[in-house]
Amino acid sequence: MDNRFIVPQFIDNENKIWGPITVRQFVICLVGALFIFISYKLSDFTLFLFEGIFVIILVVFLAFYRVNGAPFHIFALNVVQTMKKPRIRVWQKLYIKMQVKKLNKEDRQTAVAPVVKKSFLPSRKLSELSLIIDTGGVYKGEAEANKINNISFNVKS
Repeated sequence: MDNRFIVPQFIDNENKIWGPITVRQFVICLVGALFIFISYKLSDFTLFLFEGIFVIILVVFLAFYRVNGAPFHIFALNVVQTMKKPRIRVWQKLYIKMQVKKLNKEDRQTAVAPVVKKSFLPSRKLSELSLIIDTGGVYKGEAEANKINNISFNVKS
């Protein structure tokens, strides 16, 4: 049995129904047109103009305006949710270099262990790891490839 799965791509693209208009944008425009029609039937002309302009501006923002790549209604819902239930965000700074200080006996008992310096992989190793991941493990890496070549061509090291 083959363990390969089809991974859907471009899942953030919405279906287009007419030119660049998506289903979501079309429905929002229809609802806006319905509100404009209702305000036309229920109010006099000057009030209808003000209501119509307000509804058109709201529909344009909700349907077509994007904030950080997300639709405006998602942004508005996130703002409302943040105002309703804010959370405290604390940035925790990680120290890369080890800091050593002279401490007296009392401070040593309550002192926190120093942060160890992080070791970073060289860019050559990172590109090799990304190639292994991109090929799904078909490419085994340079060391493994050298071993296979040495065995195949009977080369002694």
